[in-house]
Amino acid sequence: MAKTLVIGAFGQIGSELVPALRSKYGREGVIASDIREPHPPGEMEPYEICDATDKEGMERLIRRHDVDTVYHLASLLSASGEKNPDNAWRLNVKSLKIVLDLAVKHKLKRVFWPSSIAAFGPTTPRVGTPQHTVLKPTTMYGVTKVTGELLCQYYHLKYGLDVRSVRYPGLISHKALPGGGTTDYAVGIFYDALQKGSYSCYLRPDTRLPMMYMDDAIRGTIELMDAPAERLSVRTSYNLTAISFSAAELAAEVKKHVPSFKISYKPDERQKIADSWPQSIDDSQARKDWGWKHTYGVPEMTAVMIKELKKKLGMR
Repeated sequence: MAKTLVIGAFGQIGSELVPALRSKYGREGVIASDIREPHPPGEMEPYEICDATDKEGMERLIRRHDVDTVYHLASLLSASGEKNPDNAWRLNVKSLKIVLDLAVKHKLKRVFWPSSIAAFGPTTPRVGTPQHTVLKPTTMYGVTKVTGELLCQYYHLKYGLDVRSVRYPGLISHKALPGGGTTDYAVGIFYDALQKGSYSCYLRPDTRLPMMYMDDAIRGTIELMDAPAERLSVRTSYNLTAISFSAAELAAEVKKHVPSFKISYKPDERQKIADSWPQSIDDSQARKDWGWKHTYGVPEMTAVMIKELKKKLGMR
C-alpha cells in the first residue's frame, strides 16, 4: 500500500497536518518523520527519525514505506534564519533538492512544499500583493523560499513532477508554540494575555501582516493536493491568505476576552523583516483554480484561540 510521508512532522504545520491526513487516509497510511522524537514519545506513531538533509536516509525511508506522496515541511523560519543563514540555506534548499530528486527517481505521485510571504520583499506591492509580482526578499529565509519556488517549477517543467506549493501567511495555532517566525507574535500574545495579563510586542502597533488560522491552512493545503492537476495554473507557489490585521487590532480583539490585558510595543530586529513583507495578499488565483475559501475571520479566530488555550493551560 502506497503511503504519504510528512517530513518535519513535529513542527507548527506538521503537528496538525499529520492528524488531518490520518483522518483522511488512516493512521498507517501516513508516516511522520522529523529529526527529533515527538513529545510525548509514541504520540505520532508511525514515525521515523530522519535528517531531511540526509539523502541516503530519506531514500531508505521512501523505499521502506513505499511512499508515493510527500509533504516536505522541514524549514528554518525567518527570524531564526537570520541568526544562522548558512543553516537556513542548508535545511531549506538542500533538503528540498533531495526530495525533488528522490521524487523523480522513484516516480512519486505528488510533492507538497510550503513557500511563504517571505518570498516577497520591499519592492513588492505591499497592498493586495498579486500572484505574479516582484520577488526580491531581503532575508535568507525569503531567498530560500524564492529558490525553492523556482526549483519546484523547474522539476515540473523538466521532469513532469507534480509538485505543489502555497505561500503561507502568518499561521496562528493553539496547538504548537511559536517557532522562530516574525509573525509569531500573533500566537505569543494569546499565551501572555492569559498567563501574564500583558504582552511586550516586538513589532509596532500599526504593523499589518497577512495571517491565517491553522485550521484554514491545513484544509487549504489538503484541498490543493486533492485538486485535479489540469486545474492548476501556478507551478511556483500559490498566494494564500485569509485575514490581515495590525498588532494593535489583534490586541484590541484579545482585550474583548481578557479585559485587563495590557500591551506594550518594543520593536526589535524583526520589525525590519515585517516592513519588507506585504500588508495584504491577493489570492484570487487560488480561489479561481481550486476553490480556496477561508473560514476564520479575526473575531472567530480570537475566540477559538482563547477558548482552546484556556483548556490547554488548565484555566477556567
